[in-house]
Amino acid sequence: MDALNLFNLKGKTALITGSARGLGFAYAEGLASAGASIILSDIRQETLNEAVQKLRAGGYDAKGYVLDVASEEQIVSTFEALDRDGIQVDIVINNAGIQHRQPMVELSLKDWQRVVDIHLTGAFLVSREAAKRMIARGEGGKFINICSLTSEQARPTVAPYTAAKGGVKMLTRAMSAEWGQYNIQANAIGPGYILTDMNEALIQDAAFDAWVKNSNPAKRWGKTEELIGTAVFLSSSASDYINGQVIYVDGGWLSVL
Repeated sequence: MDALNLFNLKGKTALITGSARGLGFAYAEGLASAGASIILSDIRQETLNEAVQKLRAGGYDAKGYVLDVASEEQIVSTFEALDRDGIQVDIVINNAGIQHRQPMVELSLKDWQRVVDIHLTGAFLVSREAAKRMIARGEGGKFINICSLTSEQARPTVAPYTAAKGGVKMLTRAMSAEWGQYNIQANAIGPGYILTDMNEALIQDAAFDAWVKNSNPAKRWGKTEELIGTAVFLSSSASDYINGQVIYVDGGWLSVL
């Protein structure tokens, strides 16, 4: 047996939401380097075009579709467009996300709902549309949902994010329970504190930066490229009997709480 071939994604097509930059683009680049064709999706056309061109400049097969995962109509129409374009999605990474920091007593329903819609409901709707097609084809498939440390532990001022990410963990288990019989695996990655644009304010906060480093056995922030191996593994045949799991890539942070 060629162990390295287990991780080969040649011939597979991966759809990654929120992938024009940040962790989403890192997942896209990682899966592309393992041989997958990439479907980037994001809400901004210009940023999306730049990301597609960057992948193509690296010699990778990439296309882009503008998509707001908070819109069921847009999700359905995007999959219909993929059908028309003859593109079959084998791998989905539900990565799209936002953050909203505010004490709960000041939090509006609108702001709560927007975070939950993007992280949790969006992941459900994208997965529903992809799974319909995977089941009909009968060739299996892979889902990777992006959880968080807040899927396990709460922190002040991020209640909607915490609730949504806890929901994503259970959505992952529900997907595995229903779709495992079709050779579809649904797992999740739980990134720790990673050096990303979304975390820039926290990185620049000297007290918070010190807390992250001092509370983590690794004594540092994680790097975006340190999530790629897990994403490739969960997208590949190497993980065919792993289902409904969350792999936390956090430097050991959760283990010492």
